[in-house]
Amino acid sequence: MRRAWGLSMVFMLCGLVLAAGVLFRGAPGAAAVLLLVFVLLAAMHSPLVFPKPVSLPEAQRRSAVDGRPIVFWRSGCTYCIRLRIRLGRGAGELHWVDIWRDPDGAAAVRAANEGNETVPTVIVAGRPHVNPDPRWVREQLARPV
Repeated sequence: MRRAWGLSMVFMLCGLVLAAGVLFRGAPGAAAVLLLVFVLLAAMHSPLVFPKPVSLPEAQRRSAVDGRPIVFWRSGCTYCIRLRIRLGRGAGELHWVDIWRDPDGAAAVRAANEGNETVPTVIVAGRPHVNPDPRWVREQLARPV
C-alpha cells in the first residue's frame, strides 16, 4: 500500500518544502500556485486517479463474463496515466489490476513481457498488448462481445 502512494507523498513533501521557502521570501501568491501544482502532480500519480483495482483472479472472472479488457498498471507510471486520462469515462468499464498491490498481477505482466513489469499491459481476448494506443483500447470496448 505504501509503495502505491510513495510517489504522491514525495510530490506533496517537495511541494510543501518549496512553497514554504517561497512563502518565507514574501511571495504568498507564488507559494500557493507552487503548492497547487505539486498537489495536482501528487493526485495524478496517486491510485485515486484510477478506478478501484481488483485482483487478477477477480479481473479474469469479470472479463470472462463481460469480455472487457484487463489493464495492468501501477501508480506513478506516466503511460498508465496517459491511458487513463485518454480513456475518459470509458476507463471505468475496464478491469484494472494494480501490479504493486497484486503479486499475481505482477507475475502475469512479467510472463507477458519477457520478465519485465512493463505497464500498461492490456489483455484483450487472452492476448497481451503492451502500452497500446488509447484509441485502440476504446475500440476494444466498443466491439461486441
